[in-house]
Amino acid sequence: MSTPQPSQTNPRSTWYQIRTNLSFYVLIAIAAGILLGYFYPATAIKMEVVGKRFVDGIKLFIVPIIFLTIVLGISSIGDLRKVGRIGIKSLLYFEIVTTLALGIGIMVAILLEPGKIDRTGLAIQDASKYTSQAGASFDWLQFLKANTTLQVLILAIIVGIILNYSKHRLKAVHFFGIISHYVFTALKWFMYLAPIGAFGGMAFTIGKFGLRTLVPLAKLMGCVYLTMFLFIFLVLGSIMRYSKLSIWEYLKDIKEELLIVLGTSSSEAALPSIMRKLEKMGCSKSVVGLVVPTGYSFNLDGTSIYLSMAAIFLAQLYNVSLSASELGMMLLVLMITSKGAAGVTGSGFIVLASTLAALHRIPLEGLAFLLGVDKFMSEARAITNLIGNGVATLVIAKSEKEWVKP
Repeated sequence: MSTPQPSQTNPRSTWYQIRTNLSFYVLIAIAAGILLGYFYPATAIKMEVVGKRFVDGIKLFIVPIIFLTIVLGISSIGDLRKVGRIGIKSLLYFEIVTTLALGIGIMVAILLEPGKIDRTGLAIQDASKYTSQAGASFDWLQFLKANTTLQVLILAIIVGIILNYSKHRLKAVHFFGIISHYVFTALKWFMYLAPIGAFGGMAFTIGKFGLRTLVPLAKLMGCVYLTMFLFIFLVLGSIMRYSKLSIWEYLKDIKEELLIVLGTSSSEAALPSIMRKLEKMGCSKSVVGLVVPTGYSFNLDGTSIYLSMAAIFLAQLYNVSLSASELGMMLLVLMITSKGAAGVTGSGFIVLASTLAALHRIPLEGLAFLLGVDKFMSEARAITNLIGNGVATLVIAKSEKEWVKP
């Protein structure tokens, strides 16, 4: 009797690796959600609670993980001047890259003209709850109050600095290290529910909005997805290449997080796990703790692209010709208002409405045309935001010599 070949019994065969990979089950869940939403929309809409509960569960981990990561990072780094340098470098990087994203969004929209379509038959929804807030000026204090991530970030930095000067620093680091271990262990087990969350989120989206709503505004959606693809592989890819890193290797390493974001339409759903993943890639805990949470408020590349393209789309839809100076003004306004696109309910539309109100040229009611397809573009925004923040962390970590190749 012949003995089985090693390749037949090797538990680490390709199929075994696929079956034990969380991404495999998340992908199946997304496909199942699409099918349920398409064939049984009434049932699919009821799945909203499943997706929301998963994201809510993930959000419970965000505060302790950000706090622990930053406190441990700062209290162990020792040199507070280095902490300040990383913070300043991060904010400068965010401003440059998000401005690039805004500029690229404007240029592609001008070239491809997604708004040159027939408005007849477009699904129009009520946008009054967003346009009613357009007249309000951007309030940084309100932004801080609404943004829990930034509040935790500031508190953790203060605690980390205090610990640096404490004679009990080593005991505190050990204590917080133990807590961090248990928090991340709990997160690891909770992430096994990711396929369920992705299923609920995708089923609800397809069931409520339907694939038919995509047809009239397919050109805009295509332009948005194309622009984000180009931004990721040309702009972020070039930044990674300059730092002698590979965008392809990075994307391969975070495939699970990308699928979770795709299914839930929320970059927050992957925030805790992307922080852990970046540490495994070689970034120091201090850089991850400082750059990622700040980036979730100030480095929204995908949102920046969408906002600039949506504004040009509406201008084209109403045949409003914008001069070079008006385009420049739009860019400047978006550079400020886009920073408020996190931590505010309906943030994207509120920021867009505020920008249009500042220009006084594009009708605010045009937002109603976007509501029907916005949900289908939120995945692209969230995925691009996630990728952009990871790239920022890797690049800054390497420039600060806080990156070690695994």
